[in-house]
Amino acid sequence: MKLLRIGPPGQEVPAMLDSQGNPRSLAGIVDDISGQTLSKQTLDRLQKIEPESLPSLDSDSRIGPCVGHVGKLLCIGLNYADHAAESGMELPAEPVVFMKATSSICGPNDDVEIPRNSEKTDWEVELGVVIGEHTKYVDEKDAMDYVAGYCVINDLSEREFQLERSGQWVKGKSCDTFAPLGPWLVTKDEVPDPAALSLWLEVDGNRYQDGSTSTMVFKVPKLVSYLSQFMSLQPGDVISTGTPPGVGLGMKPPQYLTAGQTMRLSIEGLGEQTQRTISA
Repeated sequence: MKLLRIGPPGQEVPAMLDSQGNPRSLAGIVDDISGQTLSKQTLDRLQKIEPESLPSLDSDSRIGPCVGHVGKLLCIGLNYADHAAESGMELPAEPVVFMKATSSICGPNDDVEIPRNSEKTDWEVELGVVIGEHTKYVDEKDAMDYVAGYCVINDLSEREFQLERSGQWVKGKSCDTFAPLGPWLVTKDEVPDPAALSLWLEVDGNRYQDGSTSTMVFKVPKLVSYLSQFMSLQPGDVISTGTPPGVGLGMKPPQYLTAGQTMRLSIEGLGEQTQRTISA
């Protein structure tokens, strides 16, 4: 299934795509695409619904973040060897974990704000993993049982805030609109191998990132298991799994976003995002 949320910010309606790619309302069947909706039991119930039997929604309406009321947005840094190299950083022995404020989450096609006083806002296409079950002290061999599905994430970063202003990375990762999610939450049955997906990102028609999840250092089962040793993961939590090379920071000289640009990004089978950059 491809699940999504449609409508103005804070008023999104849960939906699924039908066989023609048109959105159908799940209002009255589930409250939202969030939390307990993502359990195996509920997803199995939704799987039995004939999408064409549901009310249609305007396909031109705004698409909201594909997961609502996210409790934790966990991120993995330097998880592609070639990205670590372009960033001038050593490949980590264990996953590098940081968090983005959930207030940074926005819809996949919403405008992205360049923060005040920013000169180094950067892009990062990433595979998002959506948790479907309470996850604590899980073995790697069992980790996929706790995953509901996947989505596209643009893990935007302000590099000066992140790397030059001391302290943790969270300051450069958590600005408003710095985590577009979606367009869809694609259930894991449609993604047999999350370690074999192509992903790319363009700015103003120039393709800067063009990679594959096959080059991730730590794969999805490892990440889910690893994180569960330090904190419980809840249904609706999202893990952003790192980015391939081609970010602005790694260019010579570095290139960063300014207001008035357009980003397009996609992951194989998970849909596409388009964002316009504006001044905050």
